[in-house]
Amino acid sequence: MSAIELARALAEACAAHDGVPPFNDQALVELERGERRTIGDADALAVISDRDREVELAVVPDARGQGRGGDLARRVAAELGAFDAWSHGDLPAARAIAASLGMERVRTLLQLRAPVPAADAADDRLPDGVRTFEPPDASALLALNAAAFADHPEQGRMSADDLAARMAEPWHDDANLVVADGEDPSTPGALDAFAWVKPDGDVAELYVLGVSPARQGAGLGRRMLAAAFVRMRALGATTAHLYVEGDNAPALALYDRAGFDRWAIDVRWRHAPFTDG
Repeated sequence: MSAIELARALAEACAAHDGVPPFNDQALVELERGERRTIGDADALAVISDRDREVELAVVPDARGQGRGGDLARRVAAELGAFDAWSHGDLPAARAIAASLGMERVRTLLQLRAPVPAADAADDRLPDGVRTFEPPDASALLALNAAAFADHPEQGRMSADDLAARMAEPWHDDANLVVADGEDPSTPGALDAFAWVKPDGDVAELYVLGVSPARQGAGLGRRMLAAAFVRMRALGATTAHLYVEGDNAPALALYDRAGFDRWAIDVRWRHAPFTDG
């Protein structure tokens, strides 16, 4: 079994047990391209980015309680020294491992959920100025994404290859990605905002919602969220799910007004061993 097959199989088992996947999409995309590597086996696996010194670690449910996670974490620490690690769902076992290694909590990513609201009208259309993505929009989408998430360590660096890989996933359909055309006539073909929906049964994730920095405060966030709900209803989803930075006050205010509540927390831990110089 290849590294990506091993990671996907373990991720599926953990997600079914924990309710959250242990590896994020970007980690799996980069692992499949050979840009990340693994340490461990089918029972306990760490996915590692040597470029970013980033680690995601998981233990299959049937092998838990045997010290496998702690042993693997210490092996990673011995090899890498300093690194960051994501704990998706902030599970107690992950907190215990982090404490045993003296790791520091450096970032919080909130998972929010809300019921998909009913349509305001029988004719449930996309809001004015919003349309479905088309393949020629790809370059403009990447430019908008880079600007909207310039300070975001993962989303902001999405490349054309990353976009193509995500669009090749079974869950993607161009109808799940909606965009708002740019209003600045000096930049024809540009986009002002986009929202991407990732369906999973009766739960639909608001995978990304981005607004051009030049158009912040113009109500585009609300419009794109409404467009995402239109698509979720078309997919038959009853629950909306999303991730948001714990310190992103404008986004949290938007989602609070839309009825989202906290569902889970992801935590980024930092292992920075003492050195005497």
